[in-house]
Amino acid sequence: MPSATESRPATEYRIEDLAHASGATVRTIRAYQDRGLLPTPERRGRANVYRYTHLARLRQIADLLDRGYTLASIKELLEAWDAGRGLGGVLGLVAEVHGPWTDEEEGRITRAELDLRFGSTPDEAAVDEAVALGVLERVPGKEDEFLVPSPQELSVAVELYAAGVPLSAISGHLRELRGQVEHIASRFLEFTTEHVFARYLGHRPPTDADAAEAASMVRRLRPLAQQTVDAELARAMRLFATRHLHHHLGSEELTDDDAPRPVLLPAETMRAVQALVGAERVEAFVATATEREVQARTLDALAASHAKDT
Repeated sequence: MPSATESRPATEYRIEDLAHASGATVRTIRAYQDRGLLPTPERRGRANVYRYTHLARLRQIADLLDRGYTLASIKELLEAWDAGRGLGGVLGLVAEVHGPWTDEEEGRITRAELDLRFGSTPDEAAVDEAVALGVLERVPGKEDEFLVPSPQELSVAVELYAAGVPLSAISGHLRELRGQVEHIASRFLEFTTEHVFARYLGHRPPTDADAAEAASMVRRLRPLAQQTVDAELARAMRLFATRHLHHHLGSEELTDDDAPRPVLLPAETMRAVQALVGAERVEAFVATATEREVQARTLDALAASHAKDT
């Protein structure tokens, strides 16, 4: 339990003391002052005197930066708060969005356990790739231990490797899958923003009441994306797994050449197309581009055949 002096914050700080208490540097504090993010300190002689309000503000800024806010957006939020509009709802919305989107709990694994799961042969390149993908995270000060953000994802990799899939193929598949899932997440956010959250986030920053209502909606809608993807993935897997099985067993029942088949494009290609035409037009763009390519090649073949005949 903190002592009485520890529980009662100091009423005044020199800039060096404020830096020490907040974890920010003196240079950062001065930069925040120049940007108008900190209240003007009291001038006493040749020194500036800061109070606990400055320390609290620095901690708020650090927290918002950790949540991905830019200094410009933080300034808007703090100005709204200073104007009496409140930040409780906004910070509640921030906390709700940045909270866990899964019930899965992270785990830890030692390097020895990791090597054992993947054939007992150390593979530094594979470990570096897993770290780059975020499947593993290094633990500072512990070279032989890793944090596992998603034990389920690591277990999938273990099972695929045991089934004979090379590690390089597993990581390549994850990169491709991640790009496609990020596209799905982006579309779901665009959809819900247009039809649900636009009414709450019309102001910048939103009012305290609107932000609180938006946070409540996030809690209600959070599971819907995963439930929809789970249901659609189950439907698609059943459909295509059946087609693959009939194909490999030589069945004539489902060998219709006119049946649509999925084509996986590299994630980089999908991102480039989305940036070019917008997320809602990606499918139409790809279909049109494919049709044009087929037509061009058909014309080239006809022209070549005609030239040969003449």
